[in-house]
Parts: sequence; structure tokens; C-alpha cells
Amino acid sequence: MQYLLMIYAAESAEPTPGSDEFMQLIQEYDVFTEEVKAAGAFLAGEPLEPVSTATTVQVRNGERFVIDGPFAETKEVLGGYYLLDCENLDQALEYAAKIPSAKYGSVEVRPIMQLPG
Repeated sequence: MQYLLMIYAAESAEPTPGSDEFMQLIQEYDVFTEEVKAAGAFLAGEPLEPVSTATTVQVRNGERFVIDGPFAETKEVLGGYYLLDCENLDQALEYAAKIPSAKYGSVEVRPIMQLPG
């Protein structure tokens, strides 16, 4: 079964790019990514640019509205994701707990809906 592991954290809680803590975090992500690849679970995964680069699109009564910024005003923002193929939810949760940002943010785990056809 496929699961999307969405990584949320307050950008202010993350290490500053270029700092020793940031480089350590990147190394931890490299180790995690290699683990899920070696296990055959990795399908996709990427970090996202800061939330300040977000654009939201809405369509109301056939008219498109474009809004600078994220849809919701929250402290924690989506910073990246992994799409994994896991045996079950328990395995997906085990992987989620190993994602480095889970130490200061949260990881939402959701199964991918299997559509007929």
C-alpha cells in the first residue's frame, strides 16, 4: 500500500541553511532516504521551497483566483514529503518516526486512495 508522509514544521524551528545544524539535518535526511530506497519502499520524495514562495489557486463560480502565500495561516507548514510503498500502516508509521524533522515538527501519514480502473 502506498502512503504519503507529509513533513510539517515551523520554519522558525528549523536549522538555518548553511549552519552546522542544517548540514547535520541534511545528512540525517540522506541516511533516511537511503534506508527507504534500500528497503524498496521509496517511490518519491522532495523538499519544498519556503512557504513564502507558495501560491494558492481557487476557482469560484468559474472564476480563477490566485493568492500569494499558502492556503492556511499556520505556524507549521508543509516542508516536504515522501511517497512510500509500505506493507501496512505500522510500517509507514515506523518510517515516519525516522524522518529527521519529526524531532521538532510532525509527519502526517495518509494512505493513497486506490481508485478503480
